[in-house]
Amino acid sequence: MSFAATTPAARPSTARSTGSAAPGPRVPAAATGPATGAATATASGAATATASGTAPAADDLLGLFPPGTSVAGDGTLLVGGVPVTELAEAYGTPALLVDENAVRARARRYADGLAARWPNSRVTFASKAFPCTAVYRLLAEEGLGFDVAGGGELTLALAAGADPEGLVVHGNAKTEEELRLAVEARAGLIVVDSFDDIDRLERIVGEVSGRTQGVLVRVTPDIRPDTHAAVSTGQAGSKFGLLLPQAREAVARLRGSDRLRLDGVHAHVGSQVMETGPFARAVEALAGLGEFAVYDLGGGLGARYTYRDSPPSVEHYLDTLVETAGMVLPAGARILIEPGRSMVAEAGVSLYRVVTVKPGGQPFVAVDGGMGDNLEVSLYGQRFEATVATRVGGGERCRLVGRHCESGDVLSAGVRLRDPRPGDLVAVPVTGAYTYALSNNYNGARRPPVVFCRDGGHRAVVRRESYQDLLRRDLP
Repeated sequence: MSFAATTPAARPSTARSTGSAAPGPRVPAAATGPATGAATATASGAATATASGTAPAADDLLGLFPPGTSVAGDGTLLVGGVPVTELAEAYGTPALLVDENAVRARARRYADGLAARWPNSRVTFASKAFPCTAVYRLLAEEGLGFDVAGGGELTLALAAGADPEGLVVHGNAKTEEELRLAVEARAGLIVVDSFDDIDRLERIVGEVSGRTQGVLVRVTPDIRPDTHAAVSTGQAGSKFGLLLPQAREAVARLRGSDRLRLDGVHAHVGSQVMETGPFARAVEALAGLGEFAVYDLGGGLGARYTYRDSPPSVEHYLDTLVETAGMVLPAGARILIEPGRSMVAEAGVSLYRVVTVKPGGQPFVAVDGGMGDNLEVSLYGQRFEATVATRVGGGERCRLVGRHCESGDVLSAGVRLRDPRPGDLVAVPVTGAYTYALSNNYNGARRPPVVFCRDGGHRAVVRRESYQDLLRRDLP
């Protein structure tokens, strides 16, 4: 079956709420303790601290958590309708909490929004953002395809029951083994990132497939969005893709191949992009390569991590892509998009327990996790907010730090915490993207569990590592 003709699997028809049930009301700003200053709202609805530096109100903080997050009458945070105290007792800390309804709602917002604007389309989750079998399974139920980078993500997606025809296989240095896995799995599309990919694929397809393999050419459109250099991928000098002259050469070669079927072209300019202009320019660059059955427009829409962040809405992002596509792409072409961070970031909450507090101008509040379960701060300088989970909002500025033997192990500098004490729970919102993927065993840390929360219920979908797990791969 040609990928260009693939239609998404039907999603379950059972209605679900877009936010979790919440037994307790949101706490009004007046009940948040030391937060005495008013917060101002941006045009997008994002709240920012006032110029005087006063703390945002509790409602503004809750706006960073998954939709439906609330605070019970006793001041305890509820995620997915579940008190975080109950979750800490059941699973320990640190733990990564995921509001399942929030993920489903975002998936539907993307899929339904794109289909309404360009019917011949599909949303393909950039699974490197959260390569967890349970997440693959959930999004497969919602009819999404998957962008998989490497053999590991390919294996996880297939284990979760993903439709192989909906897989888009990426990577700037795909090995022989990985390409063979993709061909044997009958992955719908393999993205050609180099001429070496073409050489290897033609040989492998001839050896193991007996059919043509659909491919896309990854294009480097020489577009540099305003984002961190480590996640900017579309500029000249990027390790990803082929510059336009090379891409034209690859297109010409593939059109003459009897083993590889050139379905179209692909571009991805970067991650955590907070404006839509670069996405529109990427569409125009792809259009300049000619007419194809498939145009994969990549992903990269930013997520709102802090009060001051104001990323475009999903709808504005889709409007930009489709309006540009309508002007420059063939009307009958199939459009793919690859959201990752913006699909899952908001749905995740990291839960920690305070181990020690050291006084000072900005007290050190050290928790039982850190860069072992959240490398985003160290790698990209990403800012996170936080709150004491049983006294939500307000407080004095603190340095929230981890337990690892690095001065760079800082979860959030200058974050407001209300009267933090050893034993308190601390919740950090917007940790659904990349924290799980980048978790590690530094200092012998055991990677935390992943817990799905929904409508007052909860279940672990990934268990906490044990000390025995750390020894499991050792040989005598």
